[in-house]
Amino acid sequence: MPEFKSLIEEIDYGTPASQSEKTVTLNIDGRDVTVPEGTSIMRAGMELGVEIPKLCATDMLDSFGSCRVCLVEIEGRGGTPASCTTPVAEGMVVKTQTERLNNIRRGVMELYISDHPMGWDPDAGLKGSEFDKVAASVGLAENRYGVDGRNHVAPGNGSLNIDYIARDESNPYFTYDASQCIVCSRCVRACEEVQGTFALTVSGRGFESRISAGMSENFIESECVSCGACVQACPTDALREKSVLKMGRPEHSVVTTCAYCGVGCSFKAEMKGEELVRMVPYKDGKANRGHSCVKGRFAYGYSNHKDRILKPMIREKVTDPWREVSWEEALAHTASEFRRIQYQYGRGSVGGITSSRCTNEETYLVQKLVRQGFLNNNVDTCARVCHSPTGYGLGQTYGTSAGTQDFDSVEKTDVVMIIGANPTDGHPVFASRLKKRLRKGAKLIVLDPRRTDIVRSAHVEAQHHLPLKPGTNVAVITSLAHVIVTEGLFDEKFIRERCDWDEFQDWASFVALPENSPEVVGQLAGVDPEEIRGAARLYATGGNGAIYYGLGVTEHSQGSTTVMAIANLAMATGNIGRPGVGVNPLRGQNNVQGACDMGSFPHELPGYRHISGDATREIYETLWGVKLDNEPGLRIPNMLDAAVEGTFKALYVQGEDILQSDPDTKHVAAGLAAMECVVVHDLFLNETANYAHVFLPGSTFLEKDGTFTNAERRINRVRKVMAPKNGLGDWEVTQKLAQAMGLAWNYQHPSEIMDEIAATTPSFAKVSYDYLDKVGSVQWPCNEKAPLGTPVMHIDGFVRGKGKFIRTEYVATDEKSGPRFPLLLTTGRILSHYNVGAQTRRTDNVVWHPEDRLEIHPHDAENRGIRDEDWVRVQSRAGETTLRALVTERVSPGVVYTTFHHPTTQANVITTDFSDWATNCPEYKVTAVQVAPSNGPSDWQIEYDEQARQSRRIRPALEAAE
Repeated sequence: MPEFKSLIEEIDYGTPASQSEKTVTLNIDGRDVTVPEGTSIMRAGMELGVEIPKLCATDMLDSFGSCRVCLVEIEGRGGTPASCTTPVAEGMVVKTQTERLNNIRRGVMELYISDHPMGWDPDAGLKGSEFDKVAASVGLAENRYGVDGRNHVAPGNGSLNIDYIARDESNPYFTYDASQCIVCSRCVRACEEVQGTFALTVSGRGFESRISAGMSENFIESECVSCGACVQACPTDALREKSVLKMGRPEHSVVTTCAYCGVGCSFKAEMKGEELVRMVPYKDGKANRGHSCVKGRFAYGYSNHKDRILKPMIREKVTDPWREVSWEEALAHTASEFRRIQYQYGRGSVGGITSSRCTNEETYLVQKLVRQGFLNNNVDTCARVCHSPTGYGLGQTYGTSAGTQDFDSVEKTDVVMIIGANPTDGHPVFASRLKKRLRKGAKLIVLDPRRTDIVRSAHVEAQHHLPLKPGTNVAVITSLAHVIVTEGLFDEKFIRERCDWDEFQDWASFVALPENSPEVVGQLAGVDPEEIRGAARLYATGGNGAIYYGLGVTEHSQGSTTVMAIANLAMATGNIGRPGVGVNPLRGQNNVQGACDMGSFPHELPGYRHISGDATREIYETLWGVKLDNEPGLRIPNMLDAAVEGTFKALYVQGEDILQSDPDTKHVAAGLAAMECVVVHDLFLNETANYAHVFLPGSTFLEKDGTFTNAERRINRVRKVMAPKNGLGDWEVTQKLAQAMGLAWNYQHPSEIMDEIAATTPSFAKVSYDYLDKVGSVQWPCNEKAPLGTPVMHIDGFVRGKGKFIRTEYVATDEKSGPRFPLLLTTGRILSHYNVGAQTRRTDNVVWHPEDRLEIHPHDAENRGIRDEDWVRVQSRAGETTLRALVTERVSPGVVYTTFHHPTTQANVITTDFSDWATNCPEYKVTAVQVAPSNGPSDWQIEYDEQARQSRRIRPALEAAE
């Protein structure tokens, strides 16, 4: 079971598993064991249940052999070799416990102890490190050497010690105490092998050896990305979480799933009573394999932040202060208002927005409330503004609306093409696995207007970087196809077997047109034609080719067309249907895939089944006892338009902040202001709550049971770690609202909601909490045909039957630069923050990114008299804002870039209402702007800040009279 009354201790086998299919049998301490060839003696012993003492070894890292504690004796061989670096051999006889070995180990540990003071404070519970355990296991009872003479111990009684280095407490989450370091190099190797940042090194030699961050910098000032891999690897207390030093060692664990990006990392939430001590990546997590990033590992403090609202609140007008009320009053008031508005303005005057941060079960209930309770299909989700083109494009070409591979697939990839994605910032744990594969020899192609970190970093460099002009994705990808077709690099056998040959020929004749050649497109997109040709040849001929793409593909007026162009490219080269290949959208939020799966779009029921399908509607009509509307409802932009027009009057928003995240902020504000009842269900008074009439406090991922579905279609359990601080889980709030509206819902636990999902959705047919607890996680489809899930899609054929080639004609966006607005703005994320920053801005992650900055090329900055860190005004046709400049060559001339994590900047006040032709996904990535020096905030920012301040007033509770 993944939940424990005591602290879960995962088995550390000491060295990684061998992938060999050949086996070897040996004898360890009188018992035979059979293991794969290439396995270390240490791991073979652990497979047998024989734990050999170790300090420098861990199964997350390659063997190293420096600590000299894991020594063994081998029959017929001299000496005492290290078990971590010695591979097994057929018939080998090994002894791990002899008097000779024990004496050597005690001697080694005694030398370590002489330079390694015991824990800072025994009462803080620190005497539980691997070092302490090894010292106890070898029977070390005394230190004959003492701590006199030269050592690294902290000085005392006014004395000096030139070998002592003061603790580095610069990082907000962990401390480095060099006096406790044994220089085993596990932290250095973790930074290199697991994370791939290479921020740590061993400086000095011999007694002067130290672990150094960067060029002997503080951790906070170095290239360290605070992923926590070094802390996790450290066998002593040299690197330790500050939360552990403050609260002591945890006492029990619960395995759950991170609520940040779409990687879906599994963590052990380690607790002390009802308090969370730390989050530790879970090695059995199939998405992260024991690794983490700064957000999932450390940035959970928002759950206790002072800004969190724990009581329901209502108000008559958005200019009034909030008034705290009981749950009963808040829900009764909301139900009454929704009924009144529907009676007054019609059934279609209300709607709901589901959350990609909430669980599958909670999202399912919101769309059910809209369809069964509101009796319309006015439901949408944040995928509208991110990956809705993925659903459309892959649905048209392959027949299913999701990525084709699991994350493990990258280990068999030969050529990686990244299009419009920045995995090192947006999906860092997957990026670490990707970089590891690249360091082993895989080739890299990057299509991005910016020179992202993955283009060139430690031991990784792209073979081709195509810095295309924003808005030219379709043209460039079609040009890649032009090279593949005209040079005969396509996979004819695959196409004839798996696709419609006539459709391919039609598509091939289109891409072969002269206007799609690299010479023509290169001039249009600002890319060297030879780079386009080189990238196309490498992808088509380099072996297993995998495409990973992000919002730089979808958030365009031709987002759906670009997704189809990518799908065409993969089919033409036969890079579909096996490990190491595929088309893989990198989903932005923890459950954006699940929100789509659960029927959050106005035209689809759960499982991507169109609302017009009589057979599908009948399933839910029979179960829910209502007649469902067979016409698609309103998308988020349509809701806002209708609100301004006066026909849409009420909205239930669960866990989304559309005022900060959606484009054309002024239009969003106008739409919200025109509504009569806006209900915000969230953790904080977010920006959307400025226009809300009801606030329902939400619960964090730590306070709920449920499931998330990550970017690889993996359904992972979310487990309650602590009781909801607001008193109710989010699913309970939605259920109580449904009950207040007269619906006879009576779920007792989220598992019952999943049972309903499984009973009505074919791709989830075999999913249940009991099953997930048994197998860990599964990737849909998970049903009788695929009881263990589907790691790789389209193996024997496409879901739609034959893969469909579709012409992808480039149509330039209506958003064009010119004399008035000569620059093109594109937006994105940064490592330390997540989405609109509502969570991460309320943690110590603000140390790394306290404000949004505008990246601008030195040429463009010089022409405008702008220096680094100057305040600048960014103006578009839609609006203007101010922020500080970051002069950098990461962007090309003519392109500027910013993030959208801070509401004080409100980057979306300058984005326009242009959107994808098929899905209305906003065109965030192309906005024509002018940039000029500024003296401070714009008038709009000043007005917005004042309105937000007024809107967040909470009336003090009245004290009872004595």
